[in-house]
Amino acid sequence: MEIDNSMFILISAFAGLILIFIFLYFVPVNLWITAIFSNVKVGIGELIGMRIRKVPPSIIVNSLITATKAGLELTTNDLETHYLAGGNVPNVIRALISADKANISITFKQATAIDLAGRDVFEAVQISVNPKVINTPNVAAVAADGIQLIAKARVTVRANIAQLVGGAGEETILARVGEGIVTSIGSAHNHKSVLENPDKISKLVLERGLDAGTAFEILSIDIADIDVGTNIGAKLQIDQASADLKVAEARAEERRAMAVALEQEMKAKNVEMRAKVTEAEAEVPRAISEAFRNGQLGIMDYYKMENIKSDTSMRDSIAGSDTGKDSSKSKGDKK
Repeated sequence: MEIDNSMFILISAFAGLILIFIFLYFVPVNLWITAIFSNVKVGIGELIGMRIRKVPPSIIVNSLITATKAGLELTTNDLETHYLAGGNVPNVIRALISADKANISITFKQATAIDLAGRDVFEAVQISVNPKVINTPNVAAVAADGIQLIAKARVTVRANIAQLVGGAGEETILARVGEGIVTSIGSAHNHKSVLENPDKISKLVLERGLDAGTAFEILSIDIADIDVGTNIGAKLQIDQASADLKVAEARAEERRAMAVALEQEMKAKNVEMRAKVTEAEAEVPRAISEAFRNGQLGIMDYYKMENIKSDTSMRDSIAGSDTGKDSSKSKGDKK
């Protein structure tokens, strides 16, 4: 009997410890006591419900205590809903407190929407209080006289709380500022005017309203540095001249090839005509023999014709030798 009683006592004590552990798990008494002493109304049932819904009571209660001490009127239901939606509850509370102290108008609904949109709402409030400076990369542009200028700007921006949800980010600001710098330099008559008054670039860029539709408000654009690059106009002219030269060379080569082809064609025609002459000369003896057979040409006529040919050849040879002597005499006279 004594053994049975001892076993019963041990089992009861073990069961009691388990029940106490379960009770303390579902009912975080320390948080409940902390909330009471912080004048925050949190019921035991609400804490048990958080455990059941797998919401960490410490995050909700501590955030609610912080918000209440800062003068914000929130409920556990608001914080728990934002946590279940995947939001960062402590970060939202910090942002609301910072905005309230800096007299920035932002509601809990706006803060949770910004947080759920993937933006750091606390950082956005900080940028709204303390503006951020964004350094643009080197922007190369060409003035009207063909000289390239490389500019670098510093853009001071402040977060626009109302457009943080759906507004464009820093990349859009940098792209628009770069586009404005290129347009401003490109519209200048020469690069010297830009170097003399770089503030004209800032004024022209600011007048374009580059922060429209973005999550930031541009406060100022300052040109940090301008360097003179290459002479793009001269380079383009050189490239154009080189291209024109190549085109002219190609056209000249085309005309040369056509001339060579025409020369070869004329040579071929000359050979053809010579062949026809030779063919015609070959017909002369045949015609003479035919005339002999038909009685149209006598032997004496043939001899006369041969004498005429010989006489003509002799005269041609004499005339050629006289021409050679005259030319040699003219050369000697020149000497």
